[in-house]
Amino acid sequence: MPHAGKVACVACVDAPSVAVRLRVAGDGYLAVAEADTPASVTIHVKLADVPLIVQHRERAFSYVRIEGDAEFANCLSGLSKSLRWEAEHDLEKVVGPVAAVRMVAGARAAFAAVQSGHRKLAENVAEFLAEERPVLLRPPVVAEFSSGVSRLRDDVERAAKRVARLEQLLAARAAK
Repeated sequence: MPHAGKVACVACVDAPSVAVRLRVAGDGYLAVAEADTPASVTIHVKLADVPLIVQHRERAFSYVRIEGDAEFANCLSGLSKSLRWEAEHDLEKVVGPVAAVRMVAGARAAFAAVQSGHRKLAENVAEFLAEERPVLLRPPVVAEFSSGVSRLRDDVERAAKRVARLEQLLAARAAK
């Protein structure tokens, strides 16, 4: 509410004609702002960064360029970190409350199944490449190999010093 009357514009860098303009109403809620109203803050977003913004909401404002009222932009940043979209609430206006809850639950279950499938596929590919076709090495194998190489290097250095000492002894005996 302290920012009532201010306008925020979220503009797409890649498509300048795409912009969302929102005005803070007197009650603190957002309303669509007229296109000719000057923006208090403009947030420039690249289309390529949208998936990163959706994935990492807590760092959303690090992917954008901001122009204008810094205090208002900071308030918007805080809101973007704490707000959650309640899809059921918006869907129930179209399909009813029971159907909305079931649709969102189904979508969440489908998303969880896709994530689980992705994780299992990655694990199976990694296991195949590590066990069946040894293209990848497990960390303990690499560590053991590295320590073996270090031991061999140390042994070679000790042997080289012994050979050098023997050469010195032979050179000393040959000189006498």
